[in-house]
Amino acid sequence: MKFARAYLLCSLFGIPLCAFANSQEQSVSNMQTNAPAIDAGIRFSCEPGRLSLVESGMDAYLQSLRIAPALIVKKSDNTQGTLVYTLNTSADDFNTLDFKQRPELHIKNEVVSLPYRNGQSRNIHTVSKKEILLALLQHGRLTEFSGTACDIEALQEHVAIRQNIVAWAEHLTWIWPDGDAAQWNKKYWIRGTPKPGFPLHEALNDVFLHQQKYSIGCYTATKLVVTQGVLDYFHRIKKSPTRLKLVEDRLAADNDPLVGIEPGRMWDFEKDFDPQDLNRPGKLLKIKADVMPMNFVPGDWSYFLNTDPVTYEKTGYEGSNAIYLGRNKFDDYYNDNNHSYTYLQKLDEVYQWRNGVFSRSRDFAKIKPLTPQDMVRLSKRPDEGGLLNSFRVSPYFFAYEELPAWNGL
Repeated sequence: MKFARAYLLCSLFGIPLCAFANSQEQSVSNMQTNAPAIDAGIRFSCEPGRLSLVESGMDAYLQSLRIAPALIVKKSDNTQGTLVYTLNTSADDFNTLDFKQRPELHIKNEVVSLPYRNGQSRNIHTVSKKEILLALLQHGRLTEFSGTACDIEALQEHVAIRQNIVAWAEHLTWIWPDGDAAQWNKKYWIRGTPKPGFPLHEALNDVFLHQQKYSIGCYTATKLVVTQGVLDYFHRIKKSPTRLKLVEDRLAADNDPLVGIEPGRMWDFEKDFDPQDLNRPGKLLKIKADVMPMNFVPGDWSYFLNTDPVTYEKTGYEGSNAIYLGRNKFDDYYNDNNHSYTYLQKLDEVYQWRNGVFSRSRDFAKIKPLTPQDMVRLSKRPDEGGLLNSFRVSPYFFAYEELPAWNGL
């Protein structure tokens, strides 16, 4: 058994492979000292004069989040105009799901305040900015801040937006339509399109403040969470009318704010995919392809595909749109599982559909237990026998990068 497989099983299942994995980890680390370096984590790319400002800003940001210098590997190349920050883990450690179990990271929840009914607010325990930044720094993907986005404030804002998206996804109790038509509060919405006369953020707030008036599928639910997280950040937290208008204008460009917030190529694996959508950008989101397994940054939108050809045809069970909440938690829009699913529970949920398990309580007898080896296989891409697509979708850097044109904007 190779180290990467042993480490995966150990961290996921807590089975007696830890000693083996730990012993192999040191060997792998030693073997990799002369291996060619491949950038992973966060890369800033700009002229050397700006890089020095970014470097000092990053030092201060890491310190403010209490991230110890020993946890970070920094690589500077003035000739290339790059500055790369990577988590000090082995090059084949892509996992971010177990960060809360790694004592050296000191991961804890943060408490944030969200609007509530009647002008009140409520405190929500959610993912920390520290965990979000550490996940961005982990091996398994590269996030680049280049050009005008080569700015420490661009990174800080990106982390804050991700946290706000997660916060709005923490305690949801929408109604699952289970093949029926979606239901919306008719005061604000006409079948998913906001009624004229209400600010978009007001209509969105109602979806979250009066959840039992809404019966929606997971695709719509995911779009609502992401849109709410971005708009609410600029409206309430950042209090930036300019950036709020930038986002609102993109959402309203086709008079249907929830349509096309994600890039078209996100769905290129579908049998009925329209090739004309391949280059359609998202209104709010961009895509990162070929992310390594087990690598999720809080605020990521990912997709677990139902690869069973029979139940795939059942409306609402084609796959699962999921937002990663950090702390090995994925969204639970309908409070079926105490507001969140672990990674293994998410895999199991989607897999069990092929066994007719559409309600965990009602169909419990139909569940067929999966082995650790099954879970490793299901963690792969669909074309490799798994369920998890290898892309992740996340917000633009908005004011810090030139956004792709959308419907004339």
